[in-house]
Amino acid sequence: MSSARPSKGRGRLCYLWLSLLALVLDLGTKWWAQATLHYAMPKPVLPFLNWTLLYNPGAAFSFLSNQGGWQRWLFSAIALIIAIIIVRFLAKIPRQQHMAAVGLSLVLAGALGNVIDRLRFGYVIDFIDVHVAGYHWPAFNIADSVICIGAVLLIWQQLRKSDKSSDKK
Repeated sequence: MSSARPSKGRGRLCYLWLSLLALVLDLGTKWWAQATLHYAMPKPVLPFLNWTLLYNPGAAFSFLSNQGGWQRWLFSAIALIIAIIIVRFLAKIPRQQHMAAVGLSLVLAGALGNVIDRLRFGYVIDFIDVHVAGYHWPAFNIADSVICIGAVLLIWQQLRKSDKSSDKK
């Protein structure tokens, strides 16, 4: 017989399994890139995609990458604080906000994937190189991708939530 009493948040922590899956995928692909690619030597995959092993000591788009090392600790501390906040949010998120829970789980995985690199190596391993007509987007990794997907899901959840509240007026 099932209990009718509401969960106190532990059920939403099951989204941490999604975080773990995305984190393992990120770390596994970074391991693969380190093991099989040569630094800064593109390996063409598709006409618009290369695998190119690069190291990023800065933040997104190599922000502050030439600052001598202090940024490693700053970015790591910020990512760890964000991770703690996300886990707390996940424990309290309303059950009907599934998309927000998935988004937070993906952002958590990406933040942890990059902070693990930063603490282990002093830089983040990037290897996905997208390019069109000679223009190359800054190289990125799976962690960066799941952070972006998670952010889009969070924005979408908020837009849907605000649409529903404006419909009620």
